[in-house]
Amino acid sequence: MSQTEIEIATQPDCWRQAVALARQPDGPAASLPRPGERVAVVGCGTSWFIAQAYAALRESGGHGETDAFAASEMPAGRAYDRVVALTRSGTTTEVLELLRRLRGHTPTTAVTAVPQSPVRESADAVVPLDFADETSVVQTRFASTELVLLRAHLGEDLGHLPQQGQSALDEPLPAGVLEAEQFTFLGQGWAYGIAQEAALKMREAAAAWTEAYPVMEYRHGPISVTGPGRVAWWFGDPTALPSGLADDIARTGGQLVALGRDPLADLVVVHRLAAALASARGLDPDNPRHLTRSVILA
Repeated sequence: MSQTEIEIATQPDCWRQAVALARQPDGPAASLPRPGERVAVVGCGTSWFIAQAYAALRESGGHGETDAFAASEMPAGRAYDRVVALTRSGTTTEVLELLRRLRGHTPTTAVTAVPQSPVRESADAVVPLDFADETSVVQTRFASTELVLLRAHLGEDLGHLPQQGQSALDEPLPAGVLEAEQFTFLGQGWAYGIAQEAALKMREAAAAWTEAYPVMEYRHGPISVTGPGRVAWWFGDPTALPSGLADDIARTGGQLVALGRDPLADLVVVHRLAAALASARGLDPDNPRHLTRSVILA
């Protein structure tokens, strides 16, 4: 097994630990946003997509207005009660620069896998998830674990999730996906962030041709790419697909994948697919092309 595959397989256990951490009344998670706060969540790459998912969940759940930005694109001058930075390494240049600009006038919390990294000096508070750290360049378990932490902190009952994650590890990959030449990932609400992350994982690990869209936008042009040998992958309940969309995909000759678990558990299947597809293409998922574990700008 590659190191990436080993880390993928540990996700259910990491999720259990994240739920337990979120439940500690005076633990590190106490520095996460409180109900009613106006919050911005920032990150780069994978962390930006996790930020999108969390922002959608927090705001739709009535916890407070929540925006998500790539760290380099957060608008200057907007007033927030708290900024949450998601950074696995704690060394990403754009995140550190933003936190330093905010210091002294906007409270900040960083969620990181490396609590002794430079982010400790830049953020007002740090939530460590060192048990979910990775040696792989491509993020899998840290990203999913930080979203479990954030969801549990919002009060979600996630007792079912580790078991769903285990089933996502144990079952065979959907028929035909290893032979597909193109993937379009679809989500709605918070699951759109998961669709974005799924597409990124496939690009990073396997250099695959992937796209991601909000499901209702898929008909507005992107469906034209779907056809024989191509997959449209829905993160959500199959019965919640927009009316007629399954038939529309069938008419293109494309394959619809709709597994129906919690989108985070179904992301694990995409993790496995990305690693398997990389191996099938003669690529090393532990050492993806042109990538490093953290982007540190000179």
